[in-house]
Amino acid sequence: MALTLRQLDASADTFSEQIRDYIAQAQLGTADIDDAVRAIIDQVRTRGDAAVLEYTERFDKRKATSVAALRITEDQRAQAAATVAPEWSAALSKAAERIRRYAERQLVQDWEFVDEFGVRLGQKVSAIDSVGLYIPGGKAAYPSSVLMNAIPAQVAGVERIVAMLPACGGELNPFVMCALQLMSIDEAYTIGGAQAIAVLAYGTQSIAPVVKIVGPGNAYVNEAKRQVFGKVGIDMVAGPSEILVIADGSTQPSWIALDLFSQAEHDEQARSILLCPDADYLNQVKAEIDRLLPTMARRKVIEAALNRNGLLVKVDDLQQAMQIANIIAAEHLELAVVDAERWLDSIKNAGAVFLGSYSCEVLGDYCAGSNHVLPTAGSARFSSPLGVYDFQKRTGIMQCDAKAASYLATIAEPLAEAEGLHAHAAAARSRITAS
Repeated sequence: MALTLRQLDASADTFSEQIRDYIAQAQLGTADIDDAVRAIIDQVRTRGDAAVLEYTERFDKRKATSVAALRITEDQRAQAAATVAPEWSAALSKAAERIRRYAERQLVQDWEFVDEFGVRLGQKVSAIDSVGLYIPGGKAAYPSSVLMNAIPAQVAGVERIVAMLPACGGELNPFVMCALQLMSIDEAYTIGGAQAIAVLAYGTQSIAPVVKIVGPGNAYVNEAKRQVFGKVGIDMVAGPSEILVIADGSTQPSWIALDLFSQAEHDEQARSILLCPDADYLNQVKAEIDRLLPTMARRKVIEAALNRNGLLVKVDDLQQAMQIANIIAAEHLELAVVDAERWLDSIKNAGAVFLGSYSCEVLGDYCAGSNHVLPTAGSARFSSPLGVYDFQKRTGIMQCDAKAASYLATIAEPLAEAEGLHAHAAAARSRITAS
């Protein structure tokens, strides 16, 4: 397959239409996927364990006699984790420490105040009871996703954490097992795909449901999360990985090429974009892409992703680049420019921003400390990275004495009458009488 990386010029009359079309291509789901997922969820919801076993045999090529046999035992986890080289497990531990330190700063606390009328108002914060972590597998193993999903939940104080992970043929990835061991996650199952999401949402005879589901997955997993939302909470419906780099020509072209590869190697649907006002520099990066691509172990995946969704854009200036970045609202945004801090306030829409040439997105993926579960497909316009706040819920508190109730009731009664809610009005009015 020859690499045919698409190149656009932001000064062209057709650019606005071209970029709109490019963004539209990131929309998630198809009718076929929707229907297939709906059928899987319905089967798991109505038939429970039996449906899970059938789907595990069909999709993961593993025949099990019971759902209990799909649970990863402590011995299995420990034995697989023990095969991981010490330097790998040490790196995982260091990453976990940094992620936890970052997460601890996100804790939301209780607060309250008493106003001038004696009304006590406040907010009580508590952890959700249980969470299901979907740990993707298939084309790659993601022990880092175990850390990124589990640590914020633990910091929030979630009592029950359940992990679901695909394991074709029952094969356990040692690095993922090492991460589960490090996180002390005892309840983990080799169940993947839409059926895993259905199990977490509705439960089966053997597995209790959870309150919220988090973690990235393929199109079927994401559609399943979308369909069970409301029955349970979800973090987000994550699409293919994205990176948008804004460069001014001050960064080594090979670094930019590798950063674009870093997301393209996730899967063929990944999106890699470079915006730059220097046409010659864009050509240099393109030359480095051509030079380095043959050296990549996942060359075929990268090449397919760049052919499908790669984009090099010549912009008029950096200000225009920032405007385009806010329209695209990418998952990862690298500002590979001199004095990157200066441009931070220009960015409104991005899952995560990486400032300067040395702050490559990959460091955020693994160990910088910020979370790598990020909004995609333009949802950074209204969504945030996964954090401790996703595992905490807030409850409003109100308390007033007779005098305060009487005062508030004089405000509430006419508002309730205006809405035609006469029982509301009567309840408020009774407090005026009582005072």
